[in-house]
Amino acid sequence: MTDHATPNLPSRDFEATSRFYVALGFVQGWRDDGWMILTRGDLTLEFFLHPELDPLTSAFSCCLRLDDLDAFYDACKATGLAETCWGQPRLHAPKVEDWGGRMGALIDPDGTLLRLIQN
Repeated sequence: MTDHATPNLPSRDFEATSRFYVALGFVQGWRDDGWMILTRGDLTLEFFLHPELDPLTSAFSCCLRLDDLDAFYDACKATGLAETCWGQPRLHAPKVEDWGGRMGALIDPDGTLLRLIQN
């Protein structure tokens, strides 16, 4: 196995978080009263229960480095997620950034920013 990291992200409600990410193609691999693990291919997201989290002030984030950014973004968009600058959940379309790479964004229902970066 190669080195890898899995982000630990907050969830106000595991059931709601699971429904949101399953719609994006993730599968629930583990869940107990305090921890949940979701996978999509080689992507792994781990969640801890944080019921008092305010999504409007959340500073949680992570990067998903993707071999096919466009396919992942299209899967997100196909669920009906809005491309907007306000609220959550929402999407920001991929674009070429000043540093030369392509990046989009997904903000989940708990206010967590997932940067979607093309490998």
